[in-house]
Amino acid sequence: MKAEIIHRYEQRLSSDDDHPYRTGAWRPTLSEWNADELDVVEGRIPEALDGVYLRNTENPLMPSIGRYHPFDGDGLLHSIRLSGGKASYRSRFIQTRGLAAEMAAGKPLWAGIIERPSLSIESHGWGARTRMKDASSTDVVVHAGRALTTFYQCGDVYKSDPVTLAQYGPAPFANANGQYAHWGVSAHPKRDPHTGELLYFRYSTEAPYLVTGALDAAGKPLRETAVPLPGPRLPHDMAFTERFVIMNDLPLYWDPERIAEGIYRPRFHPELPSRFAIVPRNGVDPIRWFEAEPTFVLHWINAFEDGDEVVLDGYFQADPNPRSDPADGPWGPLMKMTDLSALGSRPHRWRFDLKTGKTREERLFDDISEFPSINQRVAGRRHRYAWSMLNRPGWFLFDGLVRLDLESGKHQRFVYPDGIVASESPMAARPDAQAEDSGWVVTFVSDVARDLSECHIFDAAHIDAGPIAKIRLPERIASGTHACWANASELTRGAA
Repeated sequence: MKAEIIHRYEQRLSSDDDHPYRTGAWRPTLSEWNADELDVVEGRIPEALDGVYLRNTENPLMPSIGRYHPFDGDGLLHSIRLSGGKASYRSRFIQTRGLAAEMAAGKPLWAGIIERPSLSIESHGWGARTRMKDASSTDVVVHAGRALTTFYQCGDVYKSDPVTLAQYGPAPFANANGQYAHWGVSAHPKRDPHTGELLYFRYSTEAPYLVTGALDAAGKPLRETAVPLPGPRLPHDMAFTERFVIMNDLPLYWDPERIAEGIYRPRFHPELPSRFAIVPRNGVDPIRWFEAEPTFVLHWINAFEDGDEVVLDGYFQADPNPRSDPADGPWGPLMKMTDLSALGSRPHRWRFDLKTGKTREERLFDDISEFPSINQRVAGRRHRYAWSMLNRPGWFLFDGLVRLDLESGKHQRFVYPDGIVASESPMAARPDAQAEDSGWVVTFVSDVARDLSECHIFDAAHIDAGPIAKIRLPERIASGTHACWANASELTRGAA
């Protein structure tokens, strides 16, 4: 391995910090790396695997104002380029305007998601609720030859080269009228591989509370549509089909009475239904609404059209607002709200009948899983397989992968030993393959006891066989949230 540290940030956290999401598997990384000719320590990198795996990471460089939530950390982007059986690696902090301001001040300026905005030192800021730091640390997707990073509470969209991670600053997301939205864009924009469009949404505590839009394959604005809601909501993800975008009004949202007091605390309303907006992508036809059982869904798997029905797969939460017990200790509330097992997240299917207006729904699998990936060639079209992450109970950590066959109901699992955690694991389709599950699944893992990180590659059709290749990274990296795979052909397409 040929590796060099490009920059190392000062350690500003206390040496006796015991926060569970700033220590152990979540210990922040301080270095930015360039590393080439990475060592393959087991197996072989498939010659046909040609593209880049990108993973975003919440990685705090500053202490917190008040309580720290793991989604508050600064964005640290990791990129591993795989081609011709070889691998190279880059890591860079996303140079957001918020991070630059805090670095200049030498201290934190904004309070995180579980504190009142009034605790922020700065009166301005970002986020659907405002007065937050836009860390751009949640999601990453490649569109028009650029890696786009986003923040789950809405903020600027930051552009980077997907291989070198050279940064190009915030991308101005104008609407079709050329006007710029001041409340930014949410995490989880979706690229339609069939049209090249990038579909996105934004939400706010001000009307219009939810807007969805689209950019063309070159990044030019096409349209925006306001989705009428009765008040502020907390949509985290979106889905799409050939003709529709699917947005949601789910009964977990900020309590309006507490908002008036400056407190942004979600409350689950089990007496209300889940509502789904089927939004025509042509921007002309009317929005159709459907109701279903009350829940909250963090992530959708995919959606497709089946005759007169729109089919949507995602993760139904049995308890969207789990309560901790005093016996859980001081970290109990935080650990409960970030524990997929406590939330009871399971794969679920909704069918919306466009003729009758009725909804049918069913559980697809009984086991807890979340953070899905599909073969992107079938995004917005009928799919059979999903690759999801298994959760370590009691934590927001991934301890394995599962391959779900949505037609047969069968699944394959691979679970890592204690002390090893994985990352969201996108599927990379084999070039010119016909079978939907022909390809590979790529992930980063961190071994806390051995203090190292690796990139693991799986055969997508045989997850349970374990990794077919392990590639050493130059240092152990912190756990993170979302990742994506981009084929080589996508890395320079339309770059600007």
